[in-house]
Amino acid sequence: MVNLVLVSHSATLAAGLLELMRQMCADNCKIAVAAGIDDPANPIGTDAISILQAIESVYTPDGVLVLVDLGSAILSARSALDLLDPEIAPNVKISAAPLVEGAIGAVVAASGGDPLDRVEQEACLAQQAKSAQLN
Repeated sequence: MVNLVLVSHSATLAAGLLELMRQMCADNCKIAVAAGIDDPANPIGTDAISILQAIESVYTPDGVLVLVDLGSAILSARSALDLLDPEIAPNVKISAAPLVEGAIGAVVAASGGDPLDRVEQEACLAQQAKSAQLN
């Protein structure tokens, strides 16, 4: 089964999104969080090592989709991929999907047993559904 990693600058944001995702999926999809940094005075940020550990904690050969919020989260996630075991790295993708909508689309697809490419596709299509509702 494909599992997911949430990467956000804010641990609070990630915790709220994780709560929402848990409402949308069966317990069979593992979701790891790498959010914020370990600095109580300045907790907003991302850390490549935390992302690497999150990926490794939920890794299966079916793959891992990494969902990121913005800016340095993308850079940190890319750095984490560079640090992965070369046998694992091809089964890990970083999604360009918007974090909230993408996470919901991804968790539903992953819980349904879809392969990594389809889970990523559903994450990216989630923005289209929102746009259609608003138009």
